[in-house]
Amino acid sequence: MNRILPILSVLAFAATTSASAETIKFEDASAMLGASCAKDIDANCRGVNLDPTRMKDCLTRNQDVLSPQCKSDYGRAFDAIQKRVAARQAVTKFCERDVAKFCPGVDKADRGRALDCLLAGPRGVSINCNKSITEAGYR
Repeated sequence: MNRILPILSVLAFAATTSASAETIKFEDASAMLGASCAKDIDANCRGVNLDPTRMKDCLTRNQDVLSPQCKSDYGRAFDAIQKRVAARQAVTKFCERDVAKFCPGVDKADRGRALDCLLAGPRGVSINCNKSITEAGYR
């Protein structure tokens, strides 16, 4: 079990980089995975590279020996991670015009500064940009 905590931390970190409905935090998805699958990961996926895709592949390959709780939760956890990743990527697309309009001098490629600018001030940010920022978990 002690070996699983670093794995789950790496999974959460690796995923941080939906453009639909509500997303859950990386930490919550990792916690769900840890609560449901820690023993299964330790028993069946030891030595697997610590990235979400390879871990999901390992659990899928070994689903015939996974606990019922892990079987029911690991797909949901990885889907939640993918939705959050997609939401974070969508922020750039949905907020491009808002950055140009409200953040003069900030290069749209500098995602951190652009996001800081949008979160810090302008009240007239578009609905799609606002929604995208929220779904990505930046608020």
